[in-house]
Amino acid sequence: MTKILIVDDEPDILEFLQYNLEKEGFMVETAIDGEEGLIKAHSKIPDIVVLDIMMPRMDGFEVCKVMRKDPKFDNTIITFLTAKDEDFSQIAALDLGGDDFITKPVSPRVFTSRIKALLRRHRGNESNSQDQIIKIADLLIDKEKVLVKRKDQKIELAKKEFELFCLLVEKPGKVYTREEIFRKVWGTDVIVGNRTIDVHIRKLREKVGSEYIKTIKGIGYKFEF
Repeated sequence: MTKILIVDDEPDILEFLQYNLEKEGFMVETAIDGEEGLIKAHSKIPDIVVLDIMMPRMDGFEVCKVMRKDPKFDNTIITFLTAKDEDFSQIAALDLGGDDFITKPVSPRVFTSRIKALLRRHRGNESNSQDQIIKIADLLIDKEKVLVKRKDQKIELAKKEFELFCLLVEKPGKVYTREEIFRKVWGTDVIVGNRTIDVHIRKLREKVGSEYIKTIKGIGYKFEF
């Protein structure tokens, strides 16, 4: 049974989301703030964590940062609850390793549908990963371990940075349009702006090396070595 942890400092929202997910057959745990959420995450190892952003003691961003540094949560999906039209929060959520964000207020049907879509996409990604290790130029990419090394030096990448890098590396020379990158990395269930891709490309260049990722003006990006 799929385990879901919801972390929010509003008891009414916790009760509302828990009730609707349990109706769909999910096993649900709740936490009232970030610190309690981390404790429960470590003890339960949930399949999905739903994080509010603004919470006492520890906010959702901090919880996400801590979880993404811990290998035991490599397969845990993290989605944020954000207020409508909060572009900064939505971009920050994805940059920190979040897989998605859901805007509040949210209807029960939309919420459960987004959760199910996240699970489908995640399981599809797992089943499609055939070649787990890629060696190219002076780089080694281990998809199973979510690991990148350059000249035997480990490079720390956030989850979406890693997925974007793998996409480009798997087909050197292929030019990916922005639309293709959105669809393959974020999926059709998530709406993100052009700036999100720009931020991820900039960070990849800083961490891996600017010589590998080329911009094709007006089209998109490609990996070249």
